[in-house]
Amino acid sequence: MKRVLLKLSGEALAGEKKTGFDEATVIEVAKQIKTIAEEGLQIGIVIGGGNFWRGRTSETIDRNKADQIGMLATVMNCIYVSDICRYLGLKTEIFTPFVCGAFTSLYSKDAVEESFAQGKIVFFAHFPHFIHLSLSTLYLYRETGLKTE
Repeated sequence: MKRVLLKLSGEALAGEKKTGFDEATVIEVAKQIKTIAEEGLQIGIVIGGGNFWRGRTSETIDRNKADQIGMLATVMNCIYVSDICRYLGLKTEIFTPFVCGAFTSLYSKDAVEESFAQGKIVFFAHFPHFIHLSLSTLYLYRETGLKTE
């Protein structure tokens, strides 16, 4: 079975509001995800946090701290988009590299593979190596070991 990794812009989730979520926009995104899933593809999703935080705009916060705040925004985005996908009838699971309460699962390659095998849409939140995705998609694939296309 083919597997794809989608990178969604957090800013795009805000629609014309430019911040937070625009539910109509997110529902349309989720419908597109559902269409792809119905074609039989396994889907992993990474979402940026730009609808809540743009760390590069802060001149007073350390870059690492700014990135950490942005990574927390990715958790919020994954929870929201995941729940909209569930509303449309998809099964989902969110993975983080640390314990994050009962609403995410701790990342392990085996757990992710099991979720894909169960037909779930897999969300990756708060992964430090996803921050600069635009710089190196190949690095992302290598780091996750998920054999995506």
